[in-house]
Amino acid sequence: MKVLKFGGKSLANGKPLESALEVIKKTDLGSKIYLVLSARGESTQTLTQLIELAKQQKDYESLLVTFIQYQCSPCPEIDLSREFKEIERILAGVALLGEYSVKIKERLLAFGEIISCKTVTHILNQNDLKARFVDARQFIKTDSNYGEAHVLLELSDQKTKSYFKDADAEVIEVVTGFIASDLQGNTTTLGANGSNYSATLLANFLNASQVQNWTSVNGIYSANPHLVNNASIIRNLSYREANELANFGTEVLHAKTILPLVEKNIPIRILNSLNPDDEGTLINEDGDGRGVKAVTVIEEVALISLEGRGLLGKVGIDGRIFSALSRQNISVRIISQASSERGIGFIVDQKNAEKAKNVLLKEFREEIELLDIEDVTANTNVAVISVIGQNFNFIEQIYNSLNRNKITPYLLANTINGEHLSLVIKQNDAKKAANLIHSHIFGASKTLNVLLLGKGNVGSTLINQLLDTQQRLLERRNLKLNIFGVADSKKVLLKEHGIEQNWLHELDSNGIVNYDFDDVIQFVEERHLENVVCVDNTANEELVHIYPKLISNGFDIVASNKHANTQEYGFYSKLRALLQEHKGKFLYETNVGAGLPLIDTIKLLHVSGDKIKRIRGIFSGSLSFIFNTYSNSDVDFYQVLQQAIDDGLTEPDPREDLSGNDVGRKLLILARELDLKDNLEDVKIENLIPDSLREGSVETFLAAEIQLNEFFLARRNLASSEEALRYVGELDVENQQLEVKLDVVSNNTTLGSLQGSDSIFEIYTESYGENPLVIRGAGAGAQVTARGVYSDLLRLAENT
Repeated sequence: MKVLKFGGKSLANGKPLESALEVIKKTDLGSKIYLVLSARGESTQTLTQLIELAKQQKDYESLLVTFIQYQCSPCPEIDLSREFKEIERILAGVALLGEYSVKIKERLLAFGEIISCKTVTHILNQNDLKARFVDARQFIKTDSNYGEAHVLLELSDQKTKSYFKDADAEVIEVVTGFIASDLQGNTTTLGANGSNYSATLLANFLNASQVQNWTSVNGIYSANPHLVNNASIIRNLSYREANELANFGTEVLHAKTILPLVEKNIPIRILNSLNPDDEGTLINEDGDGRGVKAVTVIEEVALISLEGRGLLGKVGIDGRIFSALSRQNISVRIISQASSERGIGFIVDQKNAEKAKNVLLKEFREEIELLDIEDVTANTNVAVISVIGQNFNFIEQIYNSLNRNKITPYLLANTINGEHLSLVIKQNDAKKAANLIHSHIFGASKTLNVLLLGKGNVGSTLINQLLDTQQRLLERRNLKLNIFGVADSKKVLLKEHGIEQNWLHELDSNGIVNYDFDDVIQFVEERHLENVVCVDNTANEELVHIYPKLISNGFDIVASNKHANTQEYGFYSKLRALLQEHKGKFLYETNVGAGLPLIDTIKLLHVSGDKIKRIRGIFSGSLSFIFNTYSNSDVDFYQVLQQAIDDGLTEPDPREDLSGNDVGRKLLILARELDLKDNLEDVKIENLIPDSLREGSVETFLAAEIQLNEFFLARRNLASSEEALRYVGELDVENQQLEVKLDVVSNNTTLGSLQGSDSIFEIYTESYGENPLVIRGAGAGAQVTARGVYSDLLRLAENT
């Protein structure tokens, strides 16, 4: 014998009801079938609205007409006049009095299930299937605690067996879910998930072989799919695991529905009537034995806290707390207590928060007056994230990830048997926390939500690289780089689920003008975006002063912009302290050497204790190209400079390269990586721009062809045929000297043999002696720099 339960969404008009009827028709009729039905569609909600409108003496008749039309729609010929008249009579009485009791409300709500069962019974009989309507109030008996009635199990068991003792094996019994009656015959209801409870009680009383719970979802998921994008179906659960899930937020089942099945070892399968071919979720005694099953979220809860010196070492405080709450029928979900007993926190349903607070204020009135207890507080802005199942070797990762995303748990609780771990956090953080924890546990794709600043050569190149490789990155590394924002100095484009190939057009047409970074932060918070990172590909010096605000709001930073690392040392050190405080990450490998692994190498050498004595090299790819070409040919300097401009190797104003300031900044960045506290003015920089051309427009500068040729020809003539000009940066660590200059070097040296636009760095350490570690490669160009920023993003993802 089988029990098939159908939820309200599975019985809604149209496709859902048609699909449910098809499931019933295809069920093996070789065994006795019991259908337990909920009210169809939104019927219960509509009946609740109707009685509220009647109580407020507002117009309810139009909604009642809509309700009746909905119920009659599947089969207009069915006679439900008796039910509709009784509904009208109850509502008229409520409207007359302007009030109603819980007893009256339960009597009204019962008609949702009654009409549902009569409708389905009629349709089945029309389709030549023998079916009879069964009112469960005849055998499911409860006490008279209306609104919170408890089933009288032994009596209900006896009456159920008696009622169905002579039932025809070929007849489908269509039983009302949710409703019961007390010993006086008055209607009661079974509360949340009442129809599920009706089904499992019936299965228990009649020794069913299985229960099929037909819903509108494919089964029980590893997380709420509305909160977590990567949630997956759990194919098998034990009763114990299902009970934990039911207790900690899963909506498909309620804890009380599991117990009747456990007693008789009756399996239940959660199925989707709109997708009947899916195997759904099976719940039985053993489950599949695997570790963690799900991450759940409970909202509409409150954290009650007591703290004070009077709790310290005092015996009996716990007993008084929970006895006082118990007397008021307030249930406690989670408890956390410091070992000193100075503070106690616990979770109750949000609807009981104020009541619980007042109960405890009264209980501990004397201690509060004596200041032994500072106060009793009720925080309703909380949610509970629970991890169900054994295997908690991921706790450290979870905590680190939550901290990086500015989520700090109020308290943590673990069961004695280790089958669930719960964290209490701010309610606004629930979605973000659920996604972070779920990704860590189940290996779901990790998401970095990226804000890109700057759409110049490097910025636009990076965007194209990211968009072109998104799918491959997801498949190979299980990583999603979601570009939720792109900004230039005038506009920002924000899209929660990421920009697409037409991003530039959308920025121009739909971008927010005159935006503020508070707008971006608000966007992130409202959409619960996790693992947010700002990528700064601008050369804007003012923009780096926004970094502290971003870091304080949970952003990591990746930057090709050098200004944050070359501001005066006070800003530099405060930024590092802020990163440490907020456990933020700041990656900037492209600040020196574009895509070359220079900064990471220097950090590793320095941390490992290999003393770095000197760093010398060609720091600028654009100046490398200019002087490599100019030194080894007879062409004029202006011609080489124009070629570098045309190839996109220089800044729009090439004086920014020729001034040497960019090389000076790079040298300063390396010095600070070695714990030197220099500022930019401490770097001795040779400016390669003739004095008369340092001011004025770029057009004026580029028109001075003859003057530039003469100026640099004089410098080239200082080198012999065996020598070359190189613009060299040198950091003498031991003497704390930083210098940038145009130098004459032998063609036989590593610097002298350089070609094209490559950069080269010689790192002299105690270990390497007179034979330096040499790093050489492409040091300029949008493609190379963008790829370096991309690499920083990947490194950030690995440590998130």
